[in-house]
Amino acid sequence: MGRRNKKGRNITGIVIIDKPTGRSSNHVLQQVKRLFDAKKAGHTGALDPLATGVLPICLGEATKVSSYLLDADKSYQVICTLGVVTDSGDSDGKVLTTTEIPEFNEQTLLDILPKFMGEQDQVPPMFSALKYQGQPLYKLARQGIEVERKSRRITIYDMQLLAITADSFTLEVKCSKGTYIRTLVEDISHDLGCGGHVSMLRRTNAAGYSLDQALTIEQLVAISEQGQVALDDSLLPTEDALTDWPSINASAEMLTALRLGQTIKVEQAFQSASVRLFGPDSEFIGLGEMTEQGTVAPKRVFVDYSVQ
Repeated sequence: MGRRNKKGRNITGIVIIDKPTGRSSNHVLQQVKRLFDAKKAGHTGALDPLATGVLPICLGEATKVSSYLLDADKSYQVICTLGVVTDSGDSDGKVLTTTEIPEFNEQTLLDILPKFMGEQDQVPPMFSALKYQGQPLYKLARQGIEVERKSRRITIYDMQLLAITADSFTLEVKCSKGTYIRTLVEDISHDLGCGGHVSMLRRTNAAGYSLDQALTIEQLVAISEQGQVALDDSLLPTEDALTDWPSINASAEMLTALRLGQTIKVEQAFQSASVRLFGPDSEFIGLGEMTEQGTVAPKRVFVDYSVQ
């Protein structure tokens, strides 16, 4: 029995959503997919339900670049409420301990923050989507089960102290993929001597996409009411992603070879092994891998729906 065709349109592009608090990233993804009536959709890194901010959603062939966007750097604004430690590291969790908050000032924090800058090993929290023997860690955590987690190498590129109160501090953080801001904030708060948890988390940038480009779900729904053309116009072109990758322009003959999974010979030489591929009409056709011998192998090549 053959596979049934997926319902929906072969629509390709990227839409930047300002994720609201209280909803999972997958819930938002499914809502966007329905609005566009898209066959395929995927996001580029989940945000906690508590968190808000930049959530790039890839539709159609753009899902082929989503894993590379996931690997990109991100920026956040975060508020840590001090004196209260929760099991999840944020205000959605169960309170574990409450501690008196010692007196501190701006300089106290400025003296602590450099300790958490640069490359470091971070142990992922139990309340995370990482899997252990096929089971998400957060499901085990809700059952009161804790398992050993391997530390991961992360990088904190920059941290700016934006504000302090008697029981909180606000940071702006630029970091590498895989960084858990909840863990970072907990570690800093423990160094202050009282512990704490995330009470606000907002992603301000992901893979080069910023809040300036983001639409709320309400805005996207309003655009959809203007018709399909208006909705499709809200999509960003896939070629706007990964702009730091070098580009190769393929001839019609090269394009045919790439679509057949064959390597092509090019004259350009790049230090980067990963390249963006453009067709003879300057259309973005996907991603390739370049060898030292000057050949390019297709890595993620888009389907040409116009010939189907």
